[in-house]
Amino acid sequence: MNEAMQNPTSQTEVDNLIERSILDVGIPPCPIILDRFMTEARRAEPDFGRLAIIIGTDVGLSAGLIKTANSPFFGMRQRVRSVNEALSILGLKAASRAVAGIILRKAFPNVHNLERFWDASARVAHVSGWLAQHLEIRGLRAEDTYTFGLFRDCGIPVLLGRFPQYENVLNAANADTEHSFTAVEETALPTNHAMVGCILAQSWWLPEEICLAIRNHHDLMALGSLSSQLPVLSRRLIATAQLAEHILQQQLGLSMTQEWSKLGEACLQILDLKENELDALYLEAVSIVSAEE
Repeated sequence: MNEAMQNPTSQTEVDNLIERSILDVGIPPCPIILDRFMTEARRAEPDFGRLAIIIGTDVGLSAGLIKTANSPFFGMRQRVRSVNEALSILGLKAASRAVAGIILRKAFPNVHNLERFWDASARVAHVSGWLAQHLEIRGLRAEDTYTFGLFRDCGIPVLLGRFPQYENVLNAANADTEHSFTAVEETALPTNHAMVGCILAQSWWLPEEICLAIRNHHDLMALGSLSSQLPVLSRRLIATAQLAEHILQQQLGLSMTQEWSKLGEACLQILDLKENELDALYLEAVSIVSAEE
């Protein structure tokens, strides 16, 4: 063991060591179509026609982008019917998030039985976007909150595909009332899904505040401590998605975990909500949750 591993001198050095140690986990590389899209989108003067051509090479991606533009978040009176129209309505930032989210579901062809996972992620994303608008959470845009909901747990399918025992680890972490979710994972694995998900999100061009939120979404100290270095926007993303998951658990009894009992108080503080306000919020969310069934 080298000296750096024996005596890490900073959190950054520790993080680098961890990242190097999990390079063989099998994190999907940034897909070529997303890389081409983002390269063009980041030009000083992006060519929307070229962006539409890039998206148009994938029928499923084209349909997904049009569907996103027609979602209630954007309140269009007339239906969007083309990729060009969708790009115009969404704008580059929102379109890039949407493209990444649509591609994410296609990135794990060798991992079986993921439909329930994707459905749960989509529900959390949808309710998160609604909360960002309904609560008028400062600095949060519905489309970014939605993207975080989709990518928050993207490390899970990576680990399911790499470690045969991970499903049992996942069940144990969901049921644990005392230890953090990632701590339970690390008792059996060399990493955790939050770290893996963060690295995937970084390599897929997601913005830093979303990547940091993915990395820290089970970390109570990062979420609730006054000394936390986690950006406020990242904390708000985490708190919104956690509340969305809690609402879904209350309404549907699905994807049950112990995370709200561990993180809920900190999330309510970040969102400036009181415990006694939740009952009203549950009722207001009924129609949103029902639309996702």
